[in-house]
Amino acid sequence: MRELVFLKLGGSLITDKTQRYTARLDKLQELAREIRAALGDEPGLRLVLGHGSGSFGHFAAKEHLVPYSHRPSGAGAIDEGRRYWRGFSEVWYRASELNRLVVEALHRSQVAAISLAPSAMVSATDGAITAWDLSSLEAAVNSNLVAVIHGDIVFDAMRGGTVLSTETLMSYVAHYLKPRRILLAGIEEGVWSDFPTRHEKIDRITAGSYPSVAEKIGGSDGTDVTGGMQAKVEQMLGLVAEVFDLTVQIFSGEQPGNVKKALANARLGTLITRDEYPE
Repeated sequence: MRELVFLKLGGSLITDKTQRYTARLDKLQELAREIRAALGDEPGLRLVLGHGSGSFGHFAAKEHLVPYSHRPSGAGAIDEGRRYWRGFSEVWYRASELNRLVVEALHRSQVAAISLAPSAMVSATDGAITAWDLSSLEAAVNSNLVAVIHGDIVFDAMRGGTVLSTETLMSYVAHYLKPRRILLAGIEEGVWSDFPTRHEKIDRITAGSYPSVAEKIGGSDGTDVTGGMQAKVEQMLGLVAEVFDLTVQIFSGEQPGNVKKALANARLGTLITRDEYPE
């Protein structure tokens, strides 16, 4: 059976998260070439590619949506509602703007990819995904297409809108499609036990080992409305406990060749596994 892998290109990797709406176009193209090379070397590989919103979605959410964090009601609701939905639209626009740049880089590298925007497919209630028809995504990966999803804003029955991270989206899909590996490529070499000084990288994290390092992991550099590194680790620990035989790697995509190596099953960065997973 052909292996299914989820790869995330972090917002910190493909954008400058300290600068509003700034993509790292050369890096995007380099990563697209690595993905193309990996798919050429491993023709049986099925790939779901996710990417963060970086300085596009995060800045838009902080500036245009956070001041109106819930759908307005009561006195002044009409005017506040208009501002809220304009903010919703701005977050969508910026997230989709970056997505288009990612897809264009893949297309230039001759990667057969199709983007499946969560904003058009996912429903949520109080921040949690409640519905997502995955038939198109599954059909794409089974047809040797790279299915592309990304951090996005979706309609929420209670809040009006909810920003969903790529990890949240991938976690939902993983319960249905059962990938063997999830690869999270960012700018960090792995998970650090002394962030932000970055002298001690953690090679492996399990549910048993996590409490001893949890307070040392920290968040992220730049603007991030989805929680940073600690939130990612905790979410992935929950996922490997629920999806059989799944492993997660958090590694740096900054070093040329690392994404290709990771797709080829090289051990890079920090590995997250179930406690009983063998060495």
